[in-house]
Amino acid sequence: MEEGFADYVAQRHGRLRRTAYLLTGNWATAEDLVQTALARAWLAWRRIEGDPDPYVYRILTNTHASWWRRRWRGELPMPELPDRADPADFAQQAGERDALWAAIGGLSKRQRAVIVLHYFEDLTVPQCATALGCSLGTVKTQLTRALAKLRVHPEIQLTGAGR
Repeated sequence: MEEGFADYVAQRHGRLRRTAYLLTGNWATAEDLVQTALARAWLAWRRIEGDPDPYVYRILTNTHASWWRRRWRGELPMPELPDRADPADFAQQAGERDALWAAIGGLSKRQRAVIVLHYFEDLTVPQCATALGCSLGTVKTQLTRALAKLRVHPEIQLTGAGR
């Protein structure tokens, strides 16, 4: 270990941690901040002349500022765990998704292409026409017919599917 670094850490760790806590307001984040600052100081330890405190405190404050600019706040402790989703909901959603894809699979190739491009790839009608190499009228007609078939399909229920 670099000469004097271990002694410096042993002597100053508490003060650095308190300073980091005052900057962050959280002991765990303060400990992470101190560890990051000390790791960076370790890399430059040979170049530090005289008192290392100003250099280390500058690393500490600059690192904190950089973390703040990134707007990452990490995990926040919660008094209670959030509600967990009901596994039955996942099964129902999977069944609905399978039924929808089966219904879409029953459409003609052109209708399926228009539905996929327009609703799943979020292309506009003119973009769909360009992608499929057909007119705007053809895309609109295929879209209308596909939606009509999907609306009456016995296994699915569409809600708000008319863009």
